[in-house]
Amino acid sequence: MAAGDKNGATVEVPSIAVEVTADAPSGELLIVALHAAASPSDDADDADGAEAENEEDKALSLPPQLAGLDASLSGALSELLEDATFSGSAGSSTPILRMPSGGSVKRVALVGLGKAGSPKVDAAYRDAGSFAIKTGLTLKAAQAVRMAFADLDSPTGLAAVAEGAHLAMFSDSRFKGTLKASVTAEKKREERLPRTLSLSGVSVAASDVSGAIGRGAALAAGVTLTKQLVAAPANVVTPTSLAETAQGIAAAFPDCECEILEQADCEALGMGSFLAVGRGSSEPPKFIHLTYKPAGASAVKKVCLVGKGITFDSGGYNIKAGAGSMIALMKFDMGGSGTVLGAARAIAELKPNVEVHFIVASCENMVSANAYRPGDIITASNGKTIEVGNTDAEGRLSLADALVFAEKLGDVDYIVDLATLTGAMIVSLGHDVAGLFSTNDGLAEALTSAGKATGDPMWRLPLVESYREGLNSSLADMNNIGGKGAGSITAALFLREFVKKTPWAHIDIAGTAWSEKKGGATGFGVRALCHWVSSLEKDTPAESK
Repeated sequence: MAAGDKNGATVEVPSIAVEVTADAPSGELLIVALHAAASPSDDADDADGAEAENEEDKALSLPPQLAGLDASLSGALSELLEDATFSGSAGSSTPILRMPSGGSVKRVALVGLGKAGSPKVDAAYRDAGSFAIKTGLTLKAAQAVRMAFADLDSPTGLAAVAEGAHLAMFSDSRFKGTLKASVTAEKKREERLPRTLSLSGVSVAASDVSGAIGRGAALAAGVTLTKQLVAAPANVVTPTSLAETAQGIAAAFPDCECEILEQADCEALGMGSFLAVGRGSSEPPKFIHLTYKPAGASAVKKVCLVGKGITFDSGGYNIKAGAGSMIALMKFDMGGSGTVLGAARAIAELKPNVEVHFIVASCENMVSANAYRPGDIITASNGKTIEVGNTDAEGRLSLADALVFAEKLGDVDYIVDLATLTGAMIVSLGHDVAGLFSTNDGLAEALTSAGKATGDPMWRLPLVESYREGLNSSLADMNNIGGKGAGSITAALFLREFVKKTPWAHIDIAGTAWSEKKGGATGFGVRALCHWVSSLEKDTPAESK
């Protein structure tokens, strides 16, 4: 995974070997994964993705494929199933049962996978893989953990289990100091980390096993990189360190190359919109262009993923103030770039036959004598002039030049940008669903499907033409803010001005990039982007609608 020093932007993550075996389970810990009981209404539930409300009330019987295992464990699985609180629902589990001494397995527990046909089943597989590792961490000697399934026949399910296991290996202790309690806790965790996860009851074709496990590891690496970048403080993740992260990916993968445009390079390209935002900071701006090109093949598509890279957003002269300003959390305002670089890390390992350009215009939005001011008029690289109505609407200004750069690469099939762009998106969709805007119905549908398949849900919102007039300026071509209300829509309409004809989508992840309920940085979007890019290998070019 990503490299870096103890107090750097990213650190190495301990690895775990995930393998499929036909051997009988043995060792310190066995986790048995079970689906919830089926019901006559399952078809209807599956159609709309809903879980049955009374799932916990259904009797769960042991699948016949596990009867032999149960017998070898002296009925331990049947005994655990007698616990009325375990339903097999996704995320449910039983306490660890200690087995009699002398047996091949010392401890066993059950974990639920939800309904077998649920659209969320892969997320349940991922959580089950994480549960196995986290449970192993509670034991002193569980260096090898076993998982058993009745019949895991899906390559995507197998990939999800592997991904979950790898994700659980990371614990963010980068910024813990020398406090004895911190040092002791980290040492204890390192000593107890499982090193092998062996899976039985897997019927995935032998030729697909390695690829599925590798895919899970690659996705976990990307998600973990994103979480590390978004969670790190702004004095660690700067525009320079984001550029170094991109260069590190290019150095690690031969199919990648990286170009960093410095301030003078951006000035030569006329990027007045992006550069205005960073003028108030002592940190130099960095324009990152990381490219993945499949080796030895002609790519079937060429796409650009653009990420907002504001590593700290003070609001500028329209400074963020008051309890609702979220200024203490504004390290996360580079969440779009974190997602894009995490996707780059995963895609470089997954090697799809798609050429992908990862573009980040990174700077800080600070206050100083050099900072841009409300009322300033700036010129973007496409020649459009912008009146600065609010310096805290800076993300769209940095993205404007990045979008122009992306389209000027030529022959681009799709451009997708991700940004923690508007607080209005948090108000409208909360922290579980991202907002999606697009000029192309096919692209919007493909991204929505990718989000649904990977647990990164998106909801398409309209580009309301009548709201465009709110961006009008009497002095310049446009203003960077709209009228009252519909802030997420007017922000998307602003961005649309900087893409001429390429099918484009904007994903506002202001609510989903960070969630206190989920422990902070979420890594949202990495899986969806990777799924979408991979799907393009068999896709046809979209037609603008």
